Amino acid sequence: MLRTGARWRFMRPLIRSPKSTSSPSHKLGQISKQPTTILLAKRPFTQVRLRNYQEECIQAVLSSLKHGHKRLGISLATGAGKTVIFTQLIDRITPASHHATQTLILAHRRELVEQAARHCTNAYPGKTVDIEMGNIHASGTADITIASVQSITSGDRMSKFDPKRFKLVLVDEAHHIVAPGYLKTLEHFGLDQKREDSPALIGVSATFSRFDGLRLGAAIDEIVYHKDYVDMIGEKWLSDVIFTTVESTADISRVRSGANGDFQPGELSRVVNTDQINEITVRSWLARADGRKSTLVFCVDLAHVAGLTQTFRKHGIDARFVTGDTPKVERSERLEAFKAGEFPVLVNCGVFTEGTDIPNIDCVILARPTRSRNLLVQMIGRGMRLHKGKTNCHIIDMVSSLETGIVTTPTLFGLDPSELVADASVDDMAALKDRKKAEEQRSTTAYKEKPTEASDGGLARSITFTEYDSVFDLISDTSGEKHIRSISQHAWVEVGPHKYILSSPSGTYLRLERDDVAEEEERMFAAWEIRTLPPGTASKSPFAAPRRLLKASTFADAVHGADKYAAEKFPHQFISRRMGWRNGPATEGQLKFLNKLRAKDDQLSPTSITMGKASDMITKVKHGARGRFASIGVDRRRKERQATLLTQEKERRLREKVSVGPLMA
Repeated sequence: MLRTGARWRFMRPLIRSPKSTSSPSHKLGQISKQPTTILLAKRPFTQVRLRNYQEECIQAVLSSLKHGHKRLGISLATGAGKTVIFTQLIDRITPASHHATQTLILAHRRELVEQAARHCTNAYPGKTVDIEMGNIHASGTADITIASVQSITSGDRMSKFDPKRFKLVLVDEAHHIVAPGYLKTLEHFGLDQKREDSPALIGVSATFSRFDGLRLGAAIDEIVYHKDYVDMIGEKWLSDVIFTTVESTADISRVRSGANGDFQPGELSRVVNTDQINEITVRSWLARADGRKSTLVFCVDLAHVAGLTQTFRKHGIDARFVTGDTPKVERSERLEAFKAGEFPVLVNCGVFTEGTDIPNIDCVILARPTRSRNLLVQMIGRGMRLHKGKTNCHIIDMVSSLETGIVTTPTLFGLDPSELVADASVDDMAALKDRKKAEEQRSTTAYKEKPTEASDGGLARSITFTEYDSVFDLISDTSGEKHIRSISQHAWVEVGPHKYILSSPSGTYLRLERDDVAEEEERMFAAWEIRTLPPGTASKSPFAAPRRLLKASTFADAVHGADKYAAEKFPHQFISRRMGWRNGPATEGQLKFLNKLRAKDDQLSPTSITMGKASDMITKVKHGARGRFASIGVDRRRKERQATLLTQEKERRLREKVSVGPLMA
């Protein structure tokens, strides 16, 4: 394609028309509102032979329009031929009136505008085709206008388009359709809501969902057709794919989220763009894909592009890069050289995620972690197009340290993101998913019943308190003493998971605990004596070093052994939980101690708590209840954050799941 000044080029012979007032057969635009007519060299018209699913898709659209629907979505995998469907729909859709014959195609990138223009001029040699982009101004009256959203919404450029003369508005990469520029354009054409007199709206996307949570239902009422890339691979419409996931060791746990919910690029780049991580990436390619002819690499940002390109070249690999800042001529030349196989590795960040047709790509390296399933699909989709001499495309996914929300290639098949695979085909991934599902079903069946009492007397059951609103609520809870007091007649008090205290009036106490450091099968129970030191001792601690009394393989044996020692050393009336004094009212000293933990308007009185209960609660406080409550609070907040992240992830997954049917506004 060619235009005066900016020199647009189509990749075929061009003839610029002489000054004439007659209508051109292919009008591609005008500059400064003065028509510059361009005629493309004629070529024989060939009837397009549609694939079966393409015809199914078109029929689904026509059927929905026939039933009165106006704003439709088509979900098609990358490489499905959405532009073919676009162009076919232009002639298949009947105008609502004799003067509503025009079509508008909206896109958000220059490459998409150019691509649509090429297809339309080839498909409709008898129609006028205009472009509205940059300083190319369309007439507003062409049969087909392809416009960039940024340009058509600039100034008063949209005013020349009469909505009543349009039968159809097509939107490419329609997951962007709720962005402000699109919504402004749709409002101009009466498509901000469903209206009978508005043109038909059809949006097409390979990733028909929004990671940032903006609802597509504000612009599209229903998805009328969906063709997943997995189905298309199975039906041989797309290239076979093999997947390899590599642990890169990059720690992204502290990388914050950006405005759209994905990782903040600058922070993510600082974590993954290191000499070590780049070295792992390149060595992974050398080990798994050295024989590949055309590898496309996705990076986080420009710094990452430079760093990874340099690492490839350090290993003797002719890697080159393209970014959004690469001059257009240089970018085109580099891209053509890559398509021609002149160098094996092309590195980019965000340039080739959408609307790029490089069918020779036989390897894709995902060097940037993401939380967006859409972005993941867009990236791997670059390598799925069929190409002569290409048997499959190898996807190498550099998996960073996992955390809630990350998506990797296994997640596309319903697998856990931490699942690592090596050279797995689509069939392998599907089989792995089936095995995982079967294993889950076995687990559900096997563990349906709760186990009977464990050999350690039930102590192996971990008790975690997570619902206490105050320290007082924690020390008031007696559920932890039920099991040990069913074995012992003494007033043991639980002060932590698998840890119990029995106090004497002198301050000396016994501690019974389980060794949780050892391996499960080697865990033992031990009883310790911690004696108070006489006044005047030089030691800074009021207690002597703990002295182990015994070790036992079961909880019951440890309790019986500790009870025997306590019965010999401690006053029975103080340690027995059956003494009458325990049922009497709490003392003034006990109440003063405990009321410090309660609100001033909620103080304890002698009649509200017994002396034994107060004694047990004071023991818990002296043996770390405050610290335990703080730890429980930290754990609770951590679990709440995890639950929030899981909820957000489930919501994201739901948003990113595409199915035929109505969309929520």
